[in-house]
Amino acid sequence: MTHFDLLIIGTGSGNTLPGPEFDGLSIALVEKGLFGGTCLNVGCIPTKMFTYTAEIATTPARAPKYGVSQTLDGVDWPAIRDRVFGRIDPIAAGGEEYRKVHVDNRNLTVYQGVGRFTGPRRMVVATADGDKEITADRVVIAAGARPSFPAVAGLAEAGPLTSDTVMRMEELPGSMIIIGSGYIGAEMAHIFSSLGVDVTLVARGPVLLRHHDSDISDAYTKIVSGKYRVKLRFNTGLVERRDGRVRVSGRVGDKKETLEADEVLVATGRIPNSDRLEVATAGIGTHADGRVMVDEYQRVLDPQGHVIDGVFALGDISSEWQLKHVANKEAKTVRHNLLHPDQMKPTDHRFVPHAVFGDPQIASVGMTEAEAQVKGLDYVVGKQEYSGIAYGWAMEDTTGFAKIIADRETTEILGAHIMGAHAPTLIQILIQAMSTGQTARDIVDTQYWIHPAMPELVENALLQITG
Repeated sequence: MTHFDLLIIGTGSGNTLPGPEFDGLSIALVEKGLFGGTCLNVGCIPTKMFTYTAEIATTPARAPKYGVSQTLDGVDWPAIRDRVFGRIDPIAAGGEEYRKVHVDNRNLTVYQGVGRFTGPRRMVVATADGDKEITADRVVIAAGARPSFPAVAGLAEAGPLTSDTVMRMEELPGSMIIIGSGYIGAEMAHIFSSLGVDVTLVARGPVLLRHHDSDISDAYTKIVSGKYRVKLRFNTGLVERRDGRVRVSGRVGDKKETLEADEVLVATGRIPNSDRLEVATAGIGTHADGRVMVDEYQRVLDPQGHVIDGVFALGDISSEWQLKHVANKEAKTVRHNLLHPDQMKPTDHRFVPHAVFGDPQIASVGMTEAEAQVKGLDYVVGKQEYSGIAYGWAMEDTTGFAKIIADRETTEILGAHIMGAHAPTLIQILIQAMSTGQTARDIVDTQYWIHPAMPELVENALLQITG
């Protein structure tokens, strides 16, 4: 048994914690897979590299409306894949090597293997050299999440792809069924349909991206339904592989239907790895969905909601927002609170933005209109179409829009939702305004807005609020 001052589980955002301020501590770092976590290896970074490739691949199809003739001569999947992971894999390997051998980390020991709690602040790690037992004064749990699988007969036996495996395929399939209608399914459908795969997207509900503002989800569903097959309200009952092909059977209402493709991709979300860590053994409480319970200071709670002293959690294993920028912010909170236990600070989760890099792109922050209605707020909506601004004319965008929800009297911005080109960039000024307490009136009246440029989309929506 080896005792440490600090045990960190996971090398995603958890890997940002060790630094010069901790040089006086002995630190154990446990990682079951690739260094860098979900975002670097199987999540936001590789997927965005693939979605940018998808944008390039779709350019020829859009060119004629600008009077330009282009052709897509071919798609080299191995070259696309290797460009992405040829950049990412060395970063993961470099991070691992740095933690293991660099002089800066002489106080840090890396344990590679699957860890599980055997008691409070006590863990066994199954490494290649056998089981290693670790204890620590303080613990940070940052072990992330993994793809979830719906309870569908035959699904596991059919060998489905997940977001963890689909980007490293040896070759592109001719056709693919994607089960899942959230942001993972939307982005994967965009990527593979753009590269020539015949995609069918299966959704259990009446729309895609159902957690978004209804104007966004309705519009997005309509747009992508014209690009590839979308099966709404499809209740999957059986998945089976026959002669190398995958058959997905289910119902749409009372009607039976069977879909067939070369591959099936499960994109129904991700579940926290708390069960694999056996956190209950350490007296750690979890929510119904498996998330480790934490307070606003990222301190872990027991099943009764009491703080467990010296144990913190961050990122996908504990947060309701499975987003890298949230995990990074929570890591900063944990770092501060480890260093300053008598002056702890909370994580500010008031205005958490999120984006979908589909086609078109989507970005949102704050309340949806439905949430404002449920709260009984007196609000006003400003909505500006891309087609109503000069740069939107240049792009020939006839579907994109910005929607801003604000308090009618004070013009406090309650929520913002943008669908269209560069949406994740355009929304940043609204995130900043909400985070710093600026109202719609403040930001629309006190600065210049470059004309003709994309930010006029936001300006015009704000003007509809302020009058």
